[in-house]
Amino acid sequence: MKIAIPITAGKLSQHFGHCEQFAIIDIDDENKNIKNKELLEPPVHEPGALPKWLAELNVNLIIAGGMGMRAHQLFTQNNIKVVVGAADDEPENIVSQYLSGQLQCGENICDH
Repeated sequence: MKIAIPITAGKLSQHFGHCEQFAIIDIDDENKNIKNKELLEPPVHEPGALPKWLAELNVNLIIAGGMGMRAHQLFTQNNIKVVVGAADDEPENIVSQYLSGQLQCGENICDH
């Protein structure tokens, strides 16, 4: 499994389309542990660019603070599961919480 987390200043960015980088985290499916983390600069923010780019990286899941409905639909069309409403934290902490079933998610903070 590969999980993408939009980050700004080392923590989850509250709107994925305005992040500085994406943490791409490889998960050992058998042990549910983090195998590898890579920080990548996203392409220019244009409609549909991020879902396509992350799909090309074989990402299965994106965890974000907020995301518009159209972006959510595009991720789903690219077979990428979306979790929104996560609080800002370091990517490794967010992934560990998700894998253990402890990730607390609130409202999608994006209104478009």
